[in-house]
Amino acid sequence: MLHAHITRRFTASILLVVLISLACLSGYLLHFFYQNTMASEQATLLLNARIIDTTLSDKLYQKDPHLAGIADKISRQTSLRITILDNNGAVLADTSEPADKLDNHLNREEVRQALSGSSDYGSSIRYSNTLHENLMYAAIPVYRDDTLIGIIRTSTSLAPAEQAYRQIVRSIAVALLMALAASLALAFWLARRQLRPLLLMNRDAQKITKGNLSHRIRLRTGDEFDMLALTINKLTASLAAKIKEAQADAHKFSLILEQMDNAVMLIDPQGKIIEANRKACELFHIQESMLPHHSIHLIGSALLSEKARQIMKSNRAEAFTMQYETHTFDVFLSAFQNQKAPAVLAVFHDISVLQELNQRQAEFTGNAAHELATPLTSISGFAEILREDDFTSPDDSHHYADVIYRQAQRMTRLIQELLQLTRLENKTYQAQIPQQIVSGNELLQAAAGSLQKKASAKHQQLKLIFSPEPPTIKAAQDLMEQVLRNLIDNAIKYTPERGCITASCQTDKEQVWFTIQDTGIGIPEESLPRIFDRFYRVDKARARKTGGNGIGLSLVKFLVELFDGRIQVESIPEKGTTFTLTFSYASACESVPPFPDK
Repeated sequence: MLHAHITRRFTASILLVVLISLACLSGYLLHFFYQNTMASEQATLLLNARIIDTTLSDKLYQKDPHLAGIADKISRQTSLRITILDNNGAVLADTSEPADKLDNHLNREEVRQALSGSSDYGSSIRYSNTLHENLMYAAIPVYRDDTLIGIIRTSTSLAPAEQAYRQIVRSIAVALLMALAASLALAFWLARRQLRPLLLMNRDAQKITKGNLSHRIRLRTGDEFDMLALTINKLTASLAAKIKEAQADAHKFSLILEQMDNAVMLIDPQGKIIEANRKACELFHIQESMLPHHSIHLIGSALLSEKARQIMKSNRAEAFTMQYETHTFDVFLSAFQNQKAPAVLAVFHDISVLQELNQRQAEFTGNAAHELATPLTSISGFAEILREDDFTSPDDSHHYADVIYRQAQRMTRLIQELLQLTRLENKTYQAQIPQQIVSGNELLQAAAGSLQKKASAKHQQLKLIFSPEPPTIKAAQDLMEQVLRNLIDNAIKYTPERGCITASCQTDKEQVWFTIQDTGIGIPEESLPRIFDRFYRVDKARARKTGGNGIGLSLVKFLVELFDGRIQVESIPEKGTTFTLTFSYASACESVPPFPDK
């Protein structure tokens, strides 16, 4: 493609030069022919005018009445129009028109030139409206004893000359086209011949650009192309040497970097990341193809950029902690001297997991202590009243004992749920959980049946909708019943009296989903992302009143995901909440019958 493009340009350049040259030559030849033809016609007219002068001057002087007849005779012999004027410009005789019908010719261009004295003749070319063609006129003054006695004018049609001129123009145009065609063929041939070395060089250069740095361009043209090929060969050899050196350096670094669990990178004085190991590329989203052109500023940490700049100037080491996205790093920076230029070696130790564990431990300790402190305070207070007040009535004593019992039960539930979560988080325990093919309809019936009385106590409608097709899933039956029971129990707790709770199970033979929908108080939008966090409660006062401890939904989400399911929640404050649990359909258990309608 490159060769064809250059060939076209080279051919076009030659053709343009030839075209301009031929155009100039043709223009000159046409101009020369035209001027020569006009001069020849003018000379013929003047020659005939002078011959007529020698013939008719005496008769003109004598005002011979046969002057017109003699002029007609000469006109027939010469095919010229002859006009004889007196010294005042009046027409005495004309071979084309009657003399008495012609105007005075004193102001005609050729007459004025002839009488001007600057020349012994005058001439002009005018278009004849009568004949509809161009005519050439030539006039000479006739003197006798230095006295002007008249003027003889001859004229002829230029149509034959113009016809000849047009014929020559056509001939030259044909010749010009033929010359252009020949020039085009010759220019194309010359272009291909002259540019063939360039084509060969381009083919060799393409091989080099594809990575074959051992290839060399070989030309024997003996001109500038040889010099260019030699320069490219030297450049290729130099490039191959530099690449080999760079590969050796990269290999040294890679042996060290790729074996490290920590992220490691080498930063140059311009803030470019020269090298980075696999861990660094993963953590900081660095494309290996961008090295060493990936800027440290693209990581987005102003602290890291500033510290690297300071280390570069001070030539010392420094350690600090930095945040990046969801990670926390202990960073060690040190000045590094290599053979090319100073750099900064950066080592990143990810402490995110450790920090998260510490944070979770602190949160867990604080939340657990808080959740235990409340019932313990109640137990302690009422126990103290019972111990010290001898005048406590039996009814009050029974009330205090009931409070102590309920708070103890609350502590027991909290501890049991925490212990269950702890066990479930153990991978070994998870592997021992027996999973089987269970019917979603039966799970829903079992979970809702145990809560029917609780809903009836609040005059609530607990509506169950079962799938007509077997909605089978693979899970632990007791744990899945616990999940559904927890969600239905929450719906009952947070739905006002005479509200409605709808629990359904459906399948499309690909998925099974459970939906728990209530008409309760709802959940504020800002709280939705956190409702599955441990110990998180939307309304702590209401949660304590209903006996909630913030562990239930966290346990629900954990169990759903343990059985490869997912849980979604939608809620509108004061209108209700909908929990949707989705599981894969267990197609291997088609023998499980659908739950009967009730």
